[in-house]
Formats: sequence, structure tokens, C-alpha cells
Amino acid sequence: MARAVLLTGPPRSGKTTVVQAVAARLGPRAGGFYTEEVRAGGQRTGFRIVTLDGQEALLASVRLPGPPRVGRYGVDVAALDRVGVAALRRALARGQIVVVDEIGKMELCSEAFKAAVLAALNGPTAVLGSILAGPHPWADQVKARPDVTVIEVTPANRDELAEQVLAQFCTPS
Repeated sequence: MARAVLLTGPPRSGKTTVVQAVAARLGPRAGGFYTEEVRAGGQRTGFRIVTLDGQEALLASVRLPGPPRVGRYGVDVAALDRVGVAALRRALARGQIVVVDEIGKMELCSEAFKAAVLAALNGPTAVLGSILAGPHPWADQVKARPDVTVIEVTPANRDELAEQVLAQFCTPS
């Protein structure tokens, strides 16, 4: 069984889709959150956190002033801490596979988020997530851990990847 599997790849490569598919198959064995785009008039205007137990919060928006700002988006660190970090902590406390989508520039604005990710990686349960592909000192340290398997999502592998990743979290009977 994998200890931690983190998917990486460029934006819109399918990382979140794979994470959602695996989390859905894991059902109540998984807890945590994923992020999804917020769109208006055909344009991406921000990102929302959605927990696996049904909570939501706006993570970032072109309408939020920041700081912090990542690109054109203001980031609501308090919402991330209140909803996303709490979901990671609940999953860890319940002994669930911790789902964290994603470990990205917006989320890394939160020290509580980084602490929760490290607690999950150092904890007794497995971790499934996605992580930014580009260089970032903190994320690079996570990717370099010997207990972390990093898998690149590409157009060629994304449709089959959910089954491959799921197999890493399921032990044969």
C-alpha cells in the first residue's frame, strides 16, 4: 500500500479529475478536500474548496483584494484554514486516507495548511493529493520525501490513472 501519492502536471492536465475519481471509489475511507474552478460567463474567476464531507468555501477570486495574491486572484487564507485545513485534520483524526487537492501556490500561503499537510504525511494513514509541478522550495521538499510517490498526469495517462492510483491504496484480499 502506498504511503503518499501526489499527482503533478500542468494546470488543466486532469489532476483534480483523477483525485476525485479515486476519492469517490474510496468512499468513506477518504476525507479531505479538492479544489474546483469557479466560472462566470465562460471565464474562470476563482477557485472553491470542496470537502469530501460536503462543506465549501471560496479559496480565491478575482474579486478578493488579498493579500495574498497569486496571479490575478486574491486568496482567502482564513477560508482555507477554516474549511480545508479542518477537513485535513478531521480525516487524519478519523484514520481516513487524507485527500489534499491541491498543494499549490494559493494553499501554500497558509502556514496552517503546510502544518496540516506535514501532519498527514507524518501520520499513520495514507495521503492522496496533487502538487504543483513548478519549482517551489516547500513543495520540492515534499516531492523529495522518500515516502512520497509523485506521478505526472498527462493526456496520455490521465484516463487510466485513477485505476492505477486506486490500486496503490488497496491491498489485495
